[in-house]
Amino acid sequence: MLYEELNANFPLIMDKFAKVKELLDEHNKLNLEREPYKLKYAAIELLKEIELDLNNRLNNEPEEKDNDMLTILLATAHLKTGLLNADTEELKTAEEQFMKCIDLLRGRELEPKSIVLVIAALNHLGIIWSQWSQPEKAKTFLDRAKQIYKDYTDQPNPEEPIDLISSFDIVDTKEGLSFKQVLDKLNILTLYYLAQVYGALKNHHKSAVYCHITLRMQLEQNEITNDLDYIEWALNAATLSQCFLTNEGFTQARHHLAAAYYILEKYEQIMKDKESEMDSEVAAAEHERFKHRSADVARCWAKYGILLLSSSINRLVKKVESEETDSNDTEDSSQLDSKGEKDSEKDTEKSYDDLKFDSLMDDIKPIVNQITDAYLLDFDDAKPVFLNVQKWLDLAKTYYTLENHASDYVEIIRDLSSAYKYLSFFEENEDRQAKMHKRRIDILEATVKELNPQYYKNVCRRIWIELSTTYSDILDIKLDRLRANNDRAEPQALNKINNLAKSAIKSYQFFLDSLDSNTTDGRNITFPADLEQPALSAYFLMGGLYNKMITFDKSVQLVNTQNSLNAYRFIIDYCETHPEAAEMMKEEFNLCKEIVNLLPVKINKLRLELMDK
Repeated sequence: MLYEELNANFPLIMDKFAKVKELLDEHNKLNLEREPYKLKYAAIELLKEIELDLNNRLNNEPEEKDNDMLTILLATAHLKTGLLNADTEELKTAEEQFMKCIDLLRGRELEPKSIVLVIAALNHLGIIWSQWSQPEKAKTFLDRAKQIYKDYTDQPNPEEPIDLISSFDIVDTKEGLSFKQVLDKLNILTLYYLAQVYGALKNHHKSAVYCHITLRMQLEQNEITNDLDYIEWALNAATLSQCFLTNEGFTQARHHLAAAYYILEKYEQIMKDKESEMDSEVAAAEHERFKHRSADVARCWAKYGILLLSSSINRLVKKVESEETDSNDTEDSSQLDSKGEKDSEKDTEKSYDDLKFDSLMDDIKPIVNQITDAYLLDFDDAKPVFLNVQKWLDLAKTYYTLENHASDYVEIIRDLSSAYKYLSFFEENEDRQAKMHKRRIDILEATVKELNPQYYKNVCRRIWIELSTTYSDILDIKLDRLRANNDRAEPQALNKINNLAKSAIKSYQFFLDSLDSNTTDGRNITFPADLEQPALSAYFLMGGLYNKMITFDKSVQLVNTQNSLNAYRFIIDYCETHPEAAEMMKEEFNLCKEIVNLLPVKINKLRLELMDK
């Protein structure tokens, strides 16, 4: 009704608004690569004419009976102009236009004709100040938008907001929504932007809370509007789960991941039902998007399982260390909840306990029950978690293939390697431990062989280091067994030990060779800052690996000992010429200085023994 009234009373102005809409509709249809903003600039010029006309009427006829409507139209023009300036990356001009809109309607924010205009302008001011890296300033606008919405909806019988926004194509909404629903959508955006702002302010708890509230409100509104972007919602819920994991909030992380998985399942069925009605290209694109984001959610699930494994290990190790340190001050496990925290010590201000999707509780229960959220105590606890991680990573690999997404594929493989590593901690049988590490080696070796080090240098470096540590893990298992047998071993066992050490050294050498250093003199080289610690650690560990080899051949012992000495001397030379490295590698540096005083004695002894032969 209002839109028709405006057309009747202000035909020339409304005609220009219509032309603005035509220009933007044409912009959306055309692909204007050379002049991407041409039609938007034309629309801005028309809006300037509208603004001039409206200001003239308001200034020249201050007592005009239609001034109320003229003010609303002028505020609408400022809002629309601000949006277009933001689209054309003219943020300062956009900010000025949004402020003009708000100033015009100051004191009238809770009126049905004004509220949506004001909240939309405040939201966009929040966005702009966030882009200017001013989160505190952004927060003031968003807090105001949130409060205006609350004040309006808290009224005993709030009037239905009057539809101006959709008539002027200001908010992208589905046709047929009531204006109250448009207002609710704007409030959801306010909360979403506040979540980002709190994240920028490092208040991660409030950021997570606002993210959750946004997701919950989207679900609630979808029951009325049925316009939820299921894939986007699922991805956001899964991403939020990772925030909970940073504080080991496994219960909340699992809940959000289960909700994400359920929503994806639901959307998959919707796609199947609508497939016959959709254009084939559109259907294919949507299926590809679904496959992509399903892989992302699977990766988030895998991160959940891997962190549960590693956190459980850390907790068990700390418990053992604590018992060893003070056996008289043991902690009564009955006082601990499933997360290892005393109930009395929980910070209610930072609790995530209430962040649940109540409407989904029954639907997601079967998904939730597939994996625990409690810390793991033994192999029987850990194995189901590992199997779930393996399942999720296999799903992720169906989209992130080595051929099309090499970097992502490698990260998935490394996650799988980590899962085997953590599972081996819970395995008491040494042979099975070694087999798990061997499985890690197989998948890492197979992957790195398929990569061109020239194009995937950093990726290969990470794999080479992990391969070296994995070979070393198996080596330590074999050496522990040898010591348990009073150092008696068959030649075959000794060969295995030596081959493991050689393989670890070989992988470290691949890594060091990739640094393009043509010298073995630690005084004549400077590693890049981000590679300095890994490079020096590689030399230090290689020095130890040479010493772990077992042979009865004195000449081979001499070579191994000399190689060990060279590795330790490299670290000393480097640290003496790079003080910052000496501080970073302080413990290793001091140990190297002790070792290089001992190894020459061993080398001289071996040389004398060889001469006596």
